[in-house]
Amino acid sequence: MTRPTRTVGSPDATRAVDWEQRVDFPRLRQDRLDRAKASLEASELGAVLLFDPNNIRYVTSTHIGEWARDKNARFTLLARGADPILWDFGSAARHHQLFAPWLPPENFRAGVSPMRGAMPNETGIPDRLAAKISHELHELELHDEPLGIDMADLVTIEALQRAGIRVTDGSQVLLEARKIKTAEEITLLDQSAGLVDAVYEEIYRMLRPGVYEHEIVAKAHQLLFEMGSEHVEAVNAVSGDRCNPHPHVFSDRLLRPGDQAFFDIIHSFMGYRTCYYRTFNVGGVSHAQLDAYKQCREWLDAAIALVGPGMQTDKIAEVWPTAQELGFPDEETCFGLQFGHGIGVGLYESPMISRVHSLEHPVELEEGMVFALETYCAATDGRSAARIEEEVVVTATGCEIITRFPAEELLVAGRVYVRGADLVEGPSPAHEGNASVAAAVASAAVVNPAGVPG
Repeated sequence: MTRPTRTVGSPDATRAVDWEQRVDFPRLRQDRLDRAKASLEASELGAVLLFDPNNIRYVTSTHIGEWARDKNARFTLLARGADPILWDFGSAARHHQLFAPWLPPENFRAGVSPMRGAMPNETGIPDRLAAKISHELHELELHDEPLGIDMADLVTIEALQRAGIRVTDGSQVLLEARKIKTAEEITLLDQSAGLVDAVYEEIYRMLRPGVYEHEIVAKAHQLLFEMGSEHVEAVNAVSGDRCNPHPHVFSDRLLRPGDQAFFDIIHSFMGYRTCYYRTFNVGGVSHAQLDAYKQCREWLDAAIALVGPGMQTDKIAEVWPTAQELGFPDEETCFGLQFGHGIGVGLYESPMISRVHSLEHPVELEEGMVFALETYCAATDGRSAARIEEEVVVTATGCEIITRFPAEELLVAGRVYVRGADLVEGPSPAHEGNASVAAAVASAAVVNPAGVPG
């Protein structure tokens, strides 16, 4: 593994100071906008209309909270040869005019969208939005060029078509722009992963019989927000019999002795996300659980070993087991169990890696890509399973792993129980008491050959 040249004085420090360079936010804003404009110029589109909050943030460097994420309430027009125009939710536009000087004040405007159909055609809102976009395209002499849209509700698309605008897919323009991360983006992705490192330390301390999955989820949310997370998209907590098959959701299940448990933490820090699995055992471990973890780690390490500039994603997918080897009828049925996905302001970006599509449609890895690789292995006991995930940065000579909580071997959490017999059998002089107790603890910590009763 290689480490890129450091450009930040104190990595993982989250405050701005006067005595050293840290994250250069003006550069971050400009570099993102420049990449978006370059990607648009390289396309066949005249402009893109953005509703995806990840794309809006990437292009305008504005954010009004996660409450707006699923409403399509904000929209941005990025046209050839022009700065983006953002129509925002009421007074938010005024806030940007006052405190977001990186774009002209007149480019921040109040506007109302159909909000996923909540404002239907009868309100006049869809046609009013279309009229705004049509006017700007006419002003820029781009009205006859195709308009790309990243995501929108049908009432918006139909209104744009009524206004004589030719609409098509615009998602690939922004995904192409976001594919290669800048130095500032990589720093923020690393810091975002660092917050999860700390959460896993707390999860490891919490794991014991009598704790509920949802308690761990709640504590993870609390810690992430205390450390500066903007948005906790999901904390998966899966334990015991729920590990197989993977349900992809937490529950109110009570942890029990001998459980295998895995977790996924997806959150956003300064707009940059994580997808970060770890697996633990609670109070004990069986050979079946240990074998599953070792196999899961081997599949993951085999993929990581291939990561570097010029590598094709089909070669990574090839090192993972087939669906049939995992006990599934086809690759689509087990999609996501052995998986890779780009990560940045969005959870799923380029490159995407799976046996469903990468074998026939590979892409080439490039320096500056950041993506997560995740593997899953069910245990032979029929109930347990291991799940591990690492985030990697493609460097000039290979890759760097930025998810740092230990995962090379399976960690057993919770109290180590000492058998009474171990404390009384054998020599027991007073001066040997401490050594006897230490030996008993060590004995109790080893793998139970018979496993832990389920």
